[in-house]
Amino acid sequence: LKRCALQKVTVPKFWDAIQNSFAMAGEKQLAGTAKKAVKKTKQPVRLYAKGLILGYKRSKSNCYANCTLLKIDGVRTKEDTQFYLGKRVAYVYKAKKEVKNSKFRVMWGKVRRAHGQSGVVRAKFAKNIPPKAFGAPCRVMLYPSSI
Repeated sequence: LKRCALQKVTVPKFWDAIQNSFAMAGEKQLAGTAKKAVKKTKQPVRLYAKGLILGYKRSKSNCYANCTLLKIDGVRTKEDTQFYLGKRVAYVYKAKKEVKNSKFRVMWGKVRRAHGQSGVVRAKFAKNIPPKAFGAPCRVMLYPSSI
């Protein structure tokens, strides 16, 4: 038996051997995961930025339905919005009636300009977004590219 310096507790000698075996097993697992990370995975890659439809551009009494406000994930300043100007926006929703073997439909728009200083952008859609879509997620595509 030996004593631990920190905790005045008596510990059997074989405890060191157990800890060493766990440490070696952990190293083997880490080595195995490193090999797995090198392998090519066939996971789908998201080619769009997530966004949120906030509502229409408006003042106290007027509402401008042809201009929609979007909040894009990870965009916090007006300077960050510059990358997204001109990018296509897709609002994907589900309808009851099936068209072309799919119940999903898409409304397309385009990011036009920044709105304020906090990273919100204005977008114009081909048809005005319905109020049912406020608070719903949208996809900000990473094309057309300006880089």
